Amino acid sequence: MGQEGNTKSDQEQGVGMAQVIPSGGKGEMLTQENLDSMNVEGARDDNKKNLDELGGVQGIADRIGLNLKTGLSDEQVDVQRAKFGGNVFPEKPMTTFLQYFIDSFNDLTLIILIVAAIVSLVIGSYENPEKGWIEGCAILLAVLLVALVTATNDYQKELQFRNLEKNSEAMERCSVIRNGNTIRINPDALVVGDVVSLKSGDGIPADGVMFEGGGVKCNESALTGEPDDLKKDAKNDPFFLSSTVVTDTGTSGDAKVICVGIGKNSQWGKIKANLVVEETDTPLQERLEDMVVLIGKGGGGSAVMTFIALIIMIWARHNGKDVLHYVIEAFIIAVTILVVAIPEGLPLAVAISLSYSSRQMLLDGNLIRKLEACETMGNATNICTDKTGTLTENRMTVVEGYFAGKHYDQDAFATWTPGDVIKGDYSVNSAINSTVFLQDSDEHGKAYHRPKVVGSATEGAMVLLLRKWGIDYQALRDEHFSNTRDMQFPFNSTKKRSTVIICNPGKVQLLCKGASEVLLTDCTHYIDESGAEVKLDDAKVKEITAMIEAMAGRALRTLAIAHKNYKDVSALPEDYKTDPPDGSDLVLDAIIGIIDPLRSDVKEAVSTAQGAGVMVRMVTGDNIITARAIAKQCGILTAENGVTLTKEAFDGMSEDELNKILPNVSAIEGPAYRKLTPAQADVLLKRVQVMARSSPNDKFLMVKRLNGHNLPTNKAEWEKEHPGFTWETDKDKILPGYEEEWKAANPEGGQVVGVTGDGTNDAPALKASDVGLSMGITGTKVAQNASDIVITDDKFSSIVRAILWGRSVYDNIRRFLQFQLTVNVVALILVFVGSVAGFPPPLNAVMMLWVNLIMDTMGALALGTEKPTPELLDRKPYLKMAPLVSIPMWRNILFQSAYQLVLLFVLLFSGVSLFGDEFLSGDICKNFKLKENDKDFNFPDTFKTDNNMTSVFYTNTCNDFVVLCGGEYDNGNCYLDSGFDTLSNFKDDCLENCQQTDYEYTHYTLIFNVFVWCQIFNEFNARQIKNSPAIFSNLAKNQMFMFVIFITVAFQLFIVELGGDWVRTTHIKASYWMWSIILGAGSLPVGLLMRVAPFMREESAADFFGYDMPK
Repeated sequence: MGQEGNTKSDQEQGVGMAQVIPSGGKGEMLTQENLDSMNVEGARDDNKKNLDELGGVQGIADRIGLNLKTGLSDEQVDVQRAKFGGNVFPEKPMTTFLQYFIDSFNDLTLIILIVAAIVSLVIGSYENPEKGWIEGCAILLAVLLVALVTATNDYQKELQFRNLEKNSEAMERCSVIRNGNTIRINPDALVVGDVVSLKSGDGIPADGVMFEGGGVKCNESALTGEPDDLKKDAKNDPFFLSSTVVTDTGTSGDAKVICVGIGKNSQWGKIKANLVVEETDTPLQERLEDMVVLIGKGGGGSAVMTFIALIIMIWARHNGKDVLHYVIEAFIIAVTILVVAIPEGLPLAVAISLSYSSRQMLLDGNLIRKLEACETMGNATNICTDKTGTLTENRMTVVEGYFAGKHYDQDAFATWTPGDVIKGDYSVNSAINSTVFLQDSDEHGKAYHRPKVVGSATEGAMVLLLRKWGIDYQALRDEHFSNTRDMQFPFNSTKKRSTVIICNPGKVQLLCKGASEVLLTDCTHYIDESGAEVKLDDAKVKEITAMIEAMAGRALRTLAIAHKNYKDVSALPEDYKTDPPDGSDLVLDAIIGIIDPLRSDVKEAVSTAQGAGVMVRMVTGDNIITARAIAKQCGILTAENGVTLTKEAFDGMSEDELNKILPNVSAIEGPAYRKLTPAQADVLLKRVQVMARSSPNDKFLMVKRLNGHNLPTNKAEWEKEHPGFTWETDKDKILPGYEEEWKAANPEGGQVVGVTGDGTNDAPALKASDVGLSMGITGTKVAQNASDIVITDDKFSSIVRAILWGRSVYDNIRRFLQFQLTVNVVALILVFVGSVAGFPPPLNAVMMLWVNLIMDTMGALALGTEKPTPELLDRKPYLKMAPLVSIPMWRNILFQSAYQLVLLFVLLFSGVSLFGDEFLSGDICKNFKLKENDKDFNFPDTFKTDNNMTSVFYTNTCNDFVVLCGGEYDNGNCYLDSGFDTLSNFKDDCLENCQQTDYEYTHYTLIFNVFVWCQIFNEFNARQIKNSPAIFSNLAKNQMFMFVIFITVAFQLFIVELGGDWVRTTHIKASYWMWSIILGAGSLPVGLLMRVAPFMREESAADFFGYDMPK
């Protein structure tokens, strides 16, 4: 039971004034050694023995001056924290950036590049000590930059994971008794000696010893691996372990535990620091990994063919002599092509997009526990949602009622003051048959505007009514209920009620509350104004039933309060401790109507989800009339003429009648649904939008039938799940079906289902769903642990925002994919064709590594962080296995690739004729060698009229010299070294016998520059994967995109102008920069034209999957 405050008797006895100085026992202080002696892992018997030697729980309490009823005082909390520390768990040290940097060199392609670069450096230094080492060093620096970027990304991912964990921990709350009040605090604030109140479904925040509770069970699998629930009792095993969960509080309602092991001294704390969490790929990352392998194979083939072409060219030019340096250079080019071709940026883009989205989703009320849930949510086709707290405000208030044989509508109830008899019957049941408590202020003492209900909102409405009537619910609990004597049975979803048995000497009373229409059938009498029991005749039952239906039609949750009296315990059945006799001969005390207003944003959110092709189904324990009324109010129930199928109607139908109406059923009761065959359920699930009077198992059956997860695959598995039934005769009759049958019925692969849940019993449905959505405010720890996303504000609109963000992640990945495939196609074809045509590779190794950075990290940052737009919810979800690259995307890739390749081939093959002789000049000089005697001939740095020669090497080829100087030779203005004394000799000897070792710097710098500018402008095109020309829309909102563009342009300017021999670029004049930008910007009009082309415009309808809402 919860605690609201000190009772009068407590205060008179001064029990709330416990001193820090021990007040009993041996007078000894509690030490950490004492605590450790009874908290040894796997030694329950020894722990119990040591606990007993300390005097049990009372002995521990005496040593710290603790009153077990009122808990620690604020002063005692400070003392305990100073002595034993706080409940803060140690964390495993983060992997250092240096370690991530070192690990990044485990990439085989980088290792090959490093080895090849070192070999190139050694050979180049030997052949040309002045500059031969530059290329090898440049590649090593480029590899270093790639490793730094990879390490940065990995480090950021770990930071993100830890932030997610911290956000999750910051949301956690536990109930603790301090200063005589039950308050909710973060588990970090617990200290040794704190008295914690635990209910079914609660996570255990610290190691503790139970001193109050009966029939309590815990699941310790998270810590010990033991799968079965373990019974806890004071005599044999009172120990509660941190990080485990309470699965059942038995007959006590809650369990009281004193904390003895916190933080690093708890059993969880001792292992958490060394816990290794294996990182797994998300489904989208797995699909992209397959694409990476496929593209990598294509890139590998391109690399091999390019290498062969280069070797043939080198061999032909050098006749097989002195070719080692060139072969190494060709090998480096081939490996670099492989580096560029393998799109390792695809999984990185997923990680960046998910990381960014998960941070933003937290602001929208979604705490992502598993990153894959973010992307999966984008393609959700079904949302199975609870009503209370998700669609409604979870601020329940009793506004109508039936008391003492009279109905008080909302107007009358607002001013009605009940008599003592009515107050007594209703009040004791409401106070005792509940575990809720009201909190009037936060943990810092700040008063709430309205009392905060901690626990069930329905029970909260009942005790708030008691407070309105001036009744202290906690005093009633203290007066009438004893944990050691009485029994409390939590809500049973099958019986639709919760029960308390009070075993007073000479009088035993059974108190019930539950679904009004269900309890009414078990009542034989009702209480009148005098307190007398009056027989319920048919006319009265009919009158009450009509009133219940009328209240339900006004969207009120109706609840019946009833009791049964016994002379003594001996009059109870033998099994009353496990199965209370609450199913017959009850006396009706009252029926109350509880209003829970719809959230203001829910109608719009439901409409938005439906417009996105998502079927919203309300699964609730309310009766069918209330459920339909609420569903209509919030827009879930779209079918005007839909059939409502109750259990009673179902039981009275023939199979033919049932099959005839199933396609039109929009609302069904759980007891009817669970009796359907799998084939009948498939027909129903195409339309049904409301399931009322459902149990958690009904929700579980619905989810498994929709998505087909973990269905039995054979006879043995099926019969294990369905004991008492036979595979041969029953396998096609019982939900949820079996795998072979389900696949035949769902060839498209089934639905993507999101499920909301807040209770412990919801855990199976949350686990079975594609995305489990637990409630952050009302959800139990068990439900949250079973979920993938925690809805921090419990709002349905936050779920719709999760769909929006999920679709944004999916589209962001496709944007990046569209961009990267274009770069890949162009780069690989350009290098291959250039090499086959006899040119030096148009993009060398360092250039391609820079392009690789543009594609991977920077492209992922730019395109993976696009914010979602409302238009994302104007389409249906994609089919699970819809191709990542759609028809319009292939069109965009092909058009852009064709434009860029035509442009670059023109520059490669016709650059000289287009730009003239000046195009071939440069600032860095190269030498030529005559084959016969390997003698160097140096060209002059300027054309002079005398024989003054310089040693500065010029960049021109033999042919370039003829172009530049041929016209000047006869005029005597161009002089040659000996051996080329006539132009004729020069042409014959140089062109035929001189081997070219130079590089047309300006030519290839311009090609490289145009290529990069094409990618920069195509990055804008890649923002749109559909036919919309609005490539600049919302650009100002994506600051990361603009930052990446700025950084890319700045680095490109630096590389071109200052790269020199390191990158093999040269300074180019302003007109060439202008042409580079203009030609690159041509990608924009090409992007516009390809989007208005009358072909390849639409995605295939077969790629989408979702619902058209029933009318």
